[in-house]
Amino acid sequence: MTDPKEIGLPDIGDFESVDVIEILVAPGDEIKAEDPLITLESDKATMDVPAPFGGIVRQVTVKVGDKVAQGAVIALVDSESGTAAATPEQPVPAQTPDPDAIATDSTDSQTTQTVAEQAAHRSPPSLPPPVERSGGALPHASPAARRFARELGADLRTVRGSGPKGRILKQDIQDYVKNALSGTSAQTVNDTSASGIPPVPQVDYSRWGEIDVQPLSRIQKRSGPHLHRAWLNIPHVTHFDDADITELEAFRQSLNADTQESTASITPLAFTLKALAGAVRQFPKFNSSLADDGEHLVLRKYCNIGIAVDTADGLIVPVIRDVPVKGLIQLAAEMNELSRKARSGALEPEDLQAGCITVSNLGGIGGVAFTPIINSPEVAILGVARARMTPVWDGHDFRPRLMLPLSLSYDHRVIDGAEAARFTVFIRELLEDTRRLLL
Repeated sequence: MTDPKEIGLPDIGDFESVDVIEILVAPGDEIKAEDPLITLESDKATMDVPAPFGGIVRQVTVKVGDKVAQGAVIALVDSESGTAAATPEQPVPAQTPDPDAIATDSTDSQTTQTVAEQAAHRSPPSLPPPVERSGGALPHASPAARRFARELGADLRTVRGSGPKGRILKQDIQDYVKNALSGTSAQTVNDTSASGIPPVPQVDYSRWGEIDVQPLSRIQKRSGPHLHRAWLNIPHVTHFDDADITELEAFRQSLNADTQESTASITPLAFTLKALAGAVRQFPKFNSSLADDGEHLVLRKYCNIGIAVDTADGLIVPVIRDVPVKGLIQLAAEMNELSRKARSGALEPEDLQAGCITVSNLGGIGGVAFTPIINSPEVAILGVARARMTPVWDGHDFRPRLMLPLSLSYDHRVIDGAEAARFTVFIRELLEDTRRLLL
């Protein structure tokens, strides 16, 4: 056996080096001239590197993720069977040898061998035209993958890519065809969320330093898919406003001073719950859910409000029932008890069910505003940040006022921007004049 021949990277244009994103052959593969060996990607294009001659692949000297430049050796190939590999098998009819033609055949054979040897040492002057990716008009796949898809009759627009940056690999096409033949959707097999969003590429963080891998908590494992599903399926919009709670805070402190024997002090969140209950009564669409058919609304006649509680294991949302008929002291006591049960892991299943709308309160931690994710199948969630003293112009002077930031995220399929603005204004007015809570 002769020594294998090196295949070097030909001229790659104006690029000093490009990334190897796919290896198309493996040791032991029999290749023909012009068969693609690897796929390269620059900032603007992808391209296959073809084999200059046929033979048996002895070794692939590059791997996915390497950067290569012109002249770099990318493979070693035994070219002993190169001529045979480059020529497809054809049936040869049986003929009687012609003595007069023997000399001619011998000469032609020598000529063919000489041409083949010259081709074996010759590389193409440059790579084939690259496949442009600008505009997103074509699926993200190499020329070899496209050719393979054409051979199998697969529409690349329906194939889910598992390679870097969502690239469609040959294996993806094979899996797609296999699942299509068996009646299984390749989209469902490769993407559990069926969202059509490319998966996040795996990263080995230990390459850059020491790491510590810790499992997600039980609550995070359960709430993560729920939040992801809500974010993918609900068109979120968030409306922001500020409520002047200067008088409300003075009233709250006076109530706590008069009810020191109470099991729980009244917090601004208790007022927010009452205001939110009044608002959903005025705007019943916020107390609804979109029906399974996507064409009807299920309007609730009751009002239960979920409160997001921060625990050591993650966020959890217990539900306070019948908020409109409960007073501030009772609401404060129930919030305190539910928070205690949430942090100690003592919540019952019914404590987490039947919510109509949710409040996420970060006022005890800080922040100016945020965009909370809707707790599906609800259609809205109210975020409350930390109140802050702000100079407010009253028409004559700037006066210090305690302003409470409100962030209302809503499902735009059910609620439009004008309704969200009116809803938030109504809550703001209730908080700015606590007497309106009695109406």
